Formats: sequence, C-alpha cells, structure tokens
Amino acid sequence: MIDSKIIKKDKIYLPNVSRETLMELDDYSQSILNRNKKVNLISSSTEKSINTRHIYDSAQTIDFINKNDINICTDLGSGAGLPSIVLGILMKSKKQGFKLIFYEKSYHKSNFLKEMVKKFKLEAKIYQKNIFEEKNLVTDVIICRAFKPLPVVFDIATKNFKKFKYIIMYLGKSGKKILENASSEWEFDMEKMKSQTREESLVIKISNLNKKYE
Repeated sequence: MIDSKIIKKDKIYLPNVSRETLMELDDYSQSILNRNKKVNLISSSTEKSINTRHIYDSAQTIDFINKNDINICTDLGSGAGLPSIVLGILMKSKKQGFKLIFYEKSYHKSNFLKEMVKKFKLEAKIYQKNIFEEKNLVTDVIICRAFKPLPVVFDIATKNFKKFKYIIMYLGKSGKKILENASSEWEFDMEKMKSQTREESLVIKISNLNKKYE
C-alpha cells in the first residue's frame, strides 16, 4: 500500500520496491514527458506532477493485481500505458510470466507502448485495434483508466470478452452515484479502496458481473 505522506513530493518512492524498479519507473516517467512533446500522452497540466498524478495513481492498484489467480491483465484504451506499464514493471519481481495485453487505436500511442514494452522487457502484446470490434477475448483482469464510463466498460466486458475474472476501474467523486445507478441494471461483487492520489475518488475491483434481466 502506498503511504499518502510519501506522495506529497513528486518524487518516485514506493515502500518495499527495489532501487532497480524505482529507476525503471522514473525512466518510464521521463519517457512519457519526452514523447509528450510530440504526442499527447498526458495533459500538459499534469506534467509537473506526473509521478503523483500518473505513476502513483497507477501503482496503487497493485494490491488488486498481485494475486495468485491473476496472470493476464488487459488494458483498454491504453494511451501512454497507464496504469499497466507501471503494473508490469512492479510485477516483474513478483510473478514470472505475468502478461499484459494493450488495446489502443492510436498509431503513435501504440508505437510508444511497443517501445516501452521492449525497453522494460515486459511480456506483452499491443493491439492497435478498436476494442468494440473485438470478440471472444480472454483475460484475468480488464483494467482501464480514463477510458470510458463504467456502464460502457461493463458492456464491453460482457459482450466482447468470452472470459474474464475481474474489472478494475478508477471512479471520480461521482463514483458512489455511478455505482448506485449501475446496480439497478447489473449484479456484481465489489472490492473498493479510496484513492490515495485524488480526494473523493475510488478504485474498484468488480467480479461476478451479470446483467439483470427483467
């Protein structure tokens, strides 16, 4: 778990993480900033706080990911690779064979993902495809950050994936209301944790998702 006191300074530090891993996270952070000059990977307003706003924000989901029954993580609308490049770097020392799958329509962003996967020696596949057009996909975890609203992600999970165990999503300050509305159409089990990087935000882990039928 990330200590909220640590993230007050925009410097990469995570407890119980090796110096080598911290250096790789810093390298990744710098790679985003360098490429952001040419390709819009993150908002320019968050560049100065990239480690808090993006790296830590991604890393806090590790407690949901580092489980025995999770070996494949599929990132939707991957963009710069947040959160899954961060998770891949963190998981290298925790689980051999952990695999990442990325779906990103943008040619330039997909190329950036390929560079990062190669640079940090991650086991991954990058698909420059529209996730809405894909069918019969299989994964352990579907994860997305700043991609689509929760109901849309739930539809993708049930219509485009043949098999999955969990969905991990970030919700803003209206998250509780969104979950209330979703529960009128969907049945699901949920674990949640308060975001340590953004006030009133949540990170949720959904399992046993099923559409309610009238």
